[in-house]
Amino acid sequence: MVPSPHPPQTRREKTMIFLATSSTHKRHRKILPSICFAFLLPLCQSSHAQTIDDGIMLADKTLCAGALYSHDSWDQYWEGSLERVNGNIGTVTTQSLTMAANYGVTSWFDAIVNVPYIWTNASKGVLHGQAGFQDLALAAKFKAISLPLGNHGALRAIGVLYGTIPMTDYTPDLQPLSLGANSKTISGRGTLNYLDQRGLYVNGTAAYTFRGNVTLDRPFYFTNNQLYLSNEVAMPNQFNYATSVGYRKNNLEITGNFSQQQTRGGGDIRPQDTPFVSNRVNYSKAGATFKIPVPKLKNLQYWFLYSNTFKGRNVGQSNTITTGLMYTLSFEKRATP
Repeated sequence: MVPSPHPPQTRREKTMIFLATSSTHKRHRKILPSICFAFLLPLCQSSHAQTIDDGIMLADKTLCAGALYSHDSWDQYWEGSLERVNGNIGTVTTQSLTMAANYGVTSWFDAIVNVPYIWTNASKGVLHGQAGFQDLALAAKFKAISLPLGNHGALRAIGVLYGTIPMTDYTPDLQPLSLGANSKTISGRGTLNYLDQRGLYVNGTAAYTFRGNVTLDRPFYFTNNQLYLSNEVAMPNQFNYATSVGYRKNNLEITGNFSQQQTRGGGDIRPQDTPFVSNRVNYSKAGATFKIPVPKLKNLQYWFLYSNTFKGRNVGQSNTITTGLMYTLSFEKRATP
């Protein structure tokens, strides 16, 4: 790490000119210095979290699988702690289609896999969106404790070991239009859940995520007021927690949700600059979840989820909608009468 011998903005302009798609290089030099993007988290988190962070386990030899579509958009964002808009990019939209599967290996162990395909778009400006497979997500979910509370319900303690691996060599250096951070991650999660016999559902969960280094397609980068003469970026780890309260019974679930993420390090987006992959990304979200059985179609469930990012740092003030169908199939052999 050495002090920058040139103005940092000039170096970032050169990088973004290399990455952006435009008719002429001169047009990039005129427009890009004024563009300031907000960092956008991979959208697959909003879909897989509904299985990984709840307190519900599948029955032995039962498969729950389906497809979930997410639509996330914002035109306002936080540059550090400053809330602002940027007419050069307009509305940033990220969509994802996630193939999700959860299999109950035993009554106390679930295996989970998610495969997301993501595409991004900005309504204004010269930068083109990205499209492709993002990160393969794998999780092992264990029921550590199930404690009956008289005739009222049960308290469960759940542990989850979770990791992601990039499926393609997508660039992490074109935020917020990149597919993600292109970082390998591993997380440990703990969940406490109470489910009453009348349907009262209370859930609390927390996780810490370790993130691997990211490799850029350039030999230098500038972030947090320092110039690094390297193509390898150290990613700060993250802590998040969430709570849910509502009703769950007979394959019907209606809950209200709150979640928060805190990044352990990283710098802010600089004024009139583009975001960087290792920026500090904090947020608070509130929303609701509806999981409704489809009439006359046994074991098929319709999902609808909504969340709003109402407070953040280096992140878009986004509205996210997730919808899809999940089907449950049992492979347990029935005893012959």
